[in-house]
Amino acid sequence: MKSKTRWIITLALLVIIGILIAVILISLQPKPSLSFDEDRAWQDVMTQLEMGPRTPGSEAHEKVVTYIQTELEKAGWKVEIQETERMGHPIRNIIAKRGSGSPWVIFGAHYDSRFVADHDPVAANQILPVPGANDGASGVAVLLEMARVLPKNSDKQIWLVFFDAEDQGRLEGWDWILGSRSFAESLTANPDAVVVVDMIGDADLNIYREKSSDKAITDSIWQTAADLGYSEQFINEEKYNILDDHLPFLELGIPAVDIIDFDYPYWHTTSDTHENIAQESLAIVGN
Repeated sequence: MKSKTRWIITLALLVIIGILIAVILISLQPKPSLSFDEDRAWQDVMTQLEMGPRTPGSEAHEKVVTYIQTELEKAGWKVEIQETERMGHPIRNIIAKRGSGSPWVIFGAHYDSRFVADHDPVAANQILPVPGANDGASGVAVLLEMARVLPKNSDKQIWLVFFDAEDQGRLEGWDWILGSRSFAESLTANPDAVVVVDMIGDADLNIYREKSSDKAITDSIWQTAADLGYSEQFINEEKYNILDDHLPFLELGIPAVDIIDFDYPYWHTTSDTHENIAQESLAIVGN
């Protein structure tokens, strides 16, 4: 009888020890990282550039819509394609949603590239499309990597919106920011904040406070950047008043901010290529 009791006690102890070892081993396993992966973001840029200029109506434009939607769904987001029309042009905004709580924050970037490089110093190049490494692909890359690393279970409501037809102003039959205007007008309730990223891949990153952006949100972003050691890239001074995708929200009374490096020397030229941007810049903004 005593022998049987000792056997039961021994077995119980072995089970307990086994459980403890399992718990310890699990605790020692690396935790899933929530940090921004600049290598993956860089690959997103390169994948877009390999498609060619993502001008509205082009095959590359169609490909990038599919790519963005696929990457968002792989990351577990609910994705919608908003199809509408503006100035006679079809508009396709890509909307990824997660959560239903408060606050409700929208992050946005445009994915189209410009039909013509009309700022190119070489006259013959001014009829060519812009590759759009910085002006288009960089913002998309930052949002896609955010989609991968943001917590899946959150009490906040977050939307990632990829705007069509931002970059065709001053061209016959077009205007600027057509996609974001269509999206903003479709909202049936106002988000708490909108943050737009545009042209944030410059190898020489200098982001000034945009003059029309909401001051309180701008203060918060610039303070966070300073806390992370990015004061040299997020310069705490106003410099430009930019016509960009944040404006339709401001016009509706929605607090919105534009994070943009408008000192990029290759804006609307054929030199807006991967050689003139840096993956470190993507990480600085993404973080």
